[in-house]
Amino acid sequence: MYGIDLSGKHALVMGVANHRSLSWAIAQSLAKAGARLCLTSAGERLRSMVEELAVTIPGTLVLDCDVTKDDTIDAVAKRLGDEWGSIEVLVHGIAFARKEDLEGEFVATPREGFQMALDVSAYSLINVTNRMRPLLEKNGAAIVTLSYLAAERAVPSYNVMGSAKAVLEQSVRQLAYELGPKNIRINALSAGPVSTLAARGIHGFTDMLKKHAEKAPLKRNITKEEVGKAALFLLSDLGSGVTGEVLYVDAGYHIMGW
Repeated sequence: MYGIDLSGKHALVMGVANHRSLSWAIAQSLAKAGARLCLTSAGERLRSMVEELAVTIPGTLVLDCDVTKDDTIDAVAKRLGDEWGSIEVLVHGIAFARKEDLEGEFVATPREGFQMALDVSAYSLINVTNRMRPLLEKNGAAIVTLSYLAAERAVPSYNVMGSAKAVLEQSVRQLAYELGPKNIRINALSAGPVSTLAARGIHGFTDMLKKHAEKAPLKRNITKEEVGKAALFLLSDLGSGVTGEVLYVDAGYHIMGW
């Protein structure tokens, strides 16, 4: 795909919820470039949907993984170690905050909701990377996680997820520093609003789409396919000199000062 050949590469993609997921768009780009895939699902509710998507890409594995439970992460690492022996690509597209913590005032966020959002949305990147590290170090690897502009700006109704994304982006920089000597690169993609399952949980999301399209230099919203292509760049040899970065895929919206 686009002259990129990932044949012989093994890609673990976490965070696919349905066909609208940005992680799924990235998975499709990786598969078209020749990578072998493993998708993870977090529980029974999402597993059937992930399995339906997986069958469209022959040879794709589907494994259960709840990132709040270390034993399930270790089980994925063991299975892929036994079956693949190495991981060359890791996609972290996992994020979660309780609905009530996105609807109320940020100042009133309870400790439990704050901790949960940061645990699932930010700490999981560190924890998964650490537990997969023996497989990532085998041949060197590239990691991509998904962020959003709220990591550095106040966005109405994004609340605690903005805090989680800020921690996520700092974690990318710290991990890039520590893992670089092991030939492991890590970057974040900061995508503009796309109609995903997670995005539709944000109050006023439709209005957000409209405002982005009006103010972005390209005068439109982005597509999930554009996110998939940008991730493919970072995860392939085309991005071999890039690590610790946040790549904006938002039609230029983030450069605007008004």
